[in-house]
This record gives sequence, structure tokens and C-alpha cells, in this order.
Amino acid sequence: MTTPGQPTDPRETGETGETARGGDDGVPVLAGGGTDTERVRRFWAVRRIPAALLAAVVLAGAGLLLYDVAAVRADHSAMSWRRDLADGLATRSLDSTTVLVAAGVAVLLGVWLLVLACTPGLRDVLPMRRSHPDVRAGLDRDAAALVLRDRAMEVSGVQSVKVRVGRAKVAVRAVSHFRPLDDVRADVESVLGDGIEELGLARPPALTVRVDRPPEKG
Repeated sequence: MTTPGQPTDPRETGETGETARGGDDGVPVLAGGGTDTERVRRFWAVRRIPAALLAAVVLAGAGLLLYDVAAVRADHSAMSWRRDLADGLATRSLDSTTVLVAAGVAVLLGVWLLVLACTPGLRDVLPMRRSHPDVRAGLDRDAAALVLRDRAMEVSGVQSVKVRVGRAKVAVRAVSHFRPLDDVRADVESVLGDGIEELGLARPPALTVRVDRPPEKG
């Protein structure tokens, strides 16, 4: 028995037989279908290794400098590396090779850190359509390629298939040992077109298919 106004169809409640696993700290692999008018954004990488390396370098440098400054304040001599660095900065010109190389390395490191801070990362995870506002899901590109490859192998006449899934394009190269190539290509495009739609991606990639004959045995 149901109360008036209570939905009984699972599609009305948003409950499906599919599950979703994901979040900002992991790589989600499956989500239910559905559409969402909200813009689906890419997943952001945690980037623990670059953050840990940068924190370790800054902590070590700051600790060493603080120790040397405290030693000088306690009437001890400064470390040799700081004296050499101060003398070098005082005597070297700004257009010397050493200064230019060090400045170039510092600029490259800074640009690299800015790129890491401003870009999502996780290029191997394709965002999926959101059927629930509290659930985000993505599909690994290798997993998507495996699913599409299995679908293509079901086409009659296909001997082998290579599938590469990118963020904007799916490139398929198949080998057919019988049947006309145009017929095989049409069937593969039809099957994989449906397969891409069934993946539930927020931005379905374009499909390109190439079908060749197997190489002749010499």
C-alpha cells in the first residue's frame, strides 16, 4: 500500500539498480544514467606528491635558515654556504650564466606549480552525467576502451580491434578478415555509437572508425 502522492516507480525516486563509487579523493568507476542540466566539471587531482615535496623543501630550507640566523645571533659564525651565497650575490652580475640559469629554473618551477594549482588533472577520468546532485561519478578511459572493444568484437567480420579513448575523441582501428570493409565499418560505427551513449558520459566523445584487411602473410 502506498500513500497518495508517493512515487512507486524507481525512476521517479531516482533509485536504480546501478551503484556509484567516487569522490574527490578517489577515482569513481560507475554511475547510473540520467541527465542533469548542471554543468559537470572534471575531477580535481589531490596531488599529494607535489604538495609533499614542496612542503618538505620549504620546511627544510626555512629550518636551516632559521638555525643559521639563530646561531649568528648567539655570537657564532654563519654557515659557509650562507657566506658563499652572500658573497656570490654581491659579486656576480645579473647577466651571468649562473644567475640566468638559476632564474630560469625558478621560473619553470613557479609555472609548473601554477599549472598544477589551476588545472584539474585526472585526465584519465571522464566525468559522467549526474543523476543525483550529491553523487559525482567518472569512468576511467582504459575501462571505457575495454567496454567499447568488447562491443566492437561482437560485430560480424571483425578479427581484432584497438580502441583509444580520449577526452574528445574515440579512435577505433579494426581488422576484418571477411565481409566488405564498408559494411563492417558501418556496423562498428553503429554499435560503438550506441555503446558510447550507454557509457553515460557528460560529454560524449566523437567517434572515428578505421577498418583494414589483415596483413598478408609473406
